[in-house]
Amino acid sequence: MKRAFDIAASALALALYAPAMLVIAVAIKVSDGGPVFFHQARVGRNGSLFSMIKFRSMVPDAETALAALADGNDGNGVLFKLRDDPRVTRVGRVLRKYSLDELPQLLNVLVGEMSLVGPRPPLIDEVNKYEVHVLRRLYIKPGLTGMWQISGRSDLTWEESVRLDLYYVENWSLTGDLLILWRTVKVLLRPVGAY
Repeated sequence: MKRAFDIAASALALALYAPAMLVIAVAIKVSDGGPVFFHQARVGRNGSLFSMIKFRSMVPDAETALAALADGNDGNGVLFKLRDDPRVTRVGRVLRKYSLDELPQLLNVLVGEMSLVGPRPPLIDEVNKYEVHVLRRLYIKPGLTGMWQISGRSDLTWEESVRLDLYYVENWSLTGDLLILWRTVKVLLRPVGAY
């Protein structure tokens, strides 16, 4: 039932958002001539790897510049975040504020690598730092949105993020997914903790 909903909703969303996605793609390309999309290896259900796709919101060489910024981590322990990341482009700041950089992940949902709702898709390095109980996050597919996104996003502590994700893993329902999707729309209109 969850998979059927993911297929129908992601296909509909891709059709509806196609014009906006085209405008975003052109804006990224015109801004610096770099690639439109950013692909990154993420860990999915049961530890399987997949290539997550996003609109590129950083300079093209952002990954190589990461090591020099490690000391300024504003993240919550396992996660790396910078409030004023110098690698983020001008267009990227707008995309990130309203989570528009995440729209291409609808393709990941459509092909079955992600779900519309679930824990955030972790990096390989993050999973390598997990305590044993945190590995339960991988029991289900990662989501485009989830409890973390409607509850503070990057402003949450690592412990709060884990607690919300594990609660979702153990208590998910289609009704709950619909409520999270509805609350996600409200959060996107008034973004908090997005950087």
